[in-house]
Amino acid sequence: MRLRNVPGSKELIELSPYCVNKPAQYRGRWNTYFENDAPIHVEIGMGKGQFIREMALLHPEINYLGVELFASVLVRAVQKVEEEEIPNLRFLWVDAADLPEIFAPGEVDRIYLNFSDPWPKARHAKRRLTSVPFLNRYREFLSPDGQLEFKTDNQALFSFSLESVPEAGWTLTAHTFDLHHNEKMCVGNVMTEYEAKFSGLGQPICKLIALPPAPETDSNKD
Repeated sequence: MRLRNVPGSKELIELSPYCVNKPAQYRGRWNTYFENDAPIHVEIGMGKGQFIREMALLHPEINYLGVELFASVLVRAVQKVEEEEIPNLRFLWVDAADLPEIFAPGEVDRIYLNFSDPWPKARHAKRRLTSVPFLNRYREFLSPDGQLEFKTDNQALFSFSLESVPEAGWTLTAHTFDLHHNEKMCVGNVMTEYEAKFSGLGQPICKLIALPPAPETDSNKD
């Protein structure tokens, strides 16, 4: 369910130092924006920003960019961090479909998808952030040794994602249907707002880690 419209949210986002206006101008040179050569991790569909904010605080050696489509949601994250100084965290108010226009090939080292909209109707499958079309977009800017991490409580979406990963040519390196009871995969886990809520209700959390296809070369094009 979407949040109701927040009056003035668009203006607050445009004026916030935590939001990058016209991010496409930094394509291929995000290191100049952050003024360092640290790895870039991106959360797509960041919601109110609890996960990415905590990650940025835990890992100051990494630059984090949170992507959110809805201004009424993004503004909540902005309001939470306005009084803090987190130099390695910024937000993008953009559609995930446009990310190849914002990041150059190999510019992003990790992608996080947390509790994405399941788009349950079959005719909307291509809108799911773990669908083949979106995985194809991610490979355009994810580094060859980068990875994608996906968490959800939705079993149907998770099963769909497990099929999409190999279909798109990606490699599934790890997965679990019960993250919080998987000793290996839950190490260092940072919970989102939804994760804390659902796990508190006893619902198992699913997670997968996938690697992008190897870059095409002249030899494997033949």
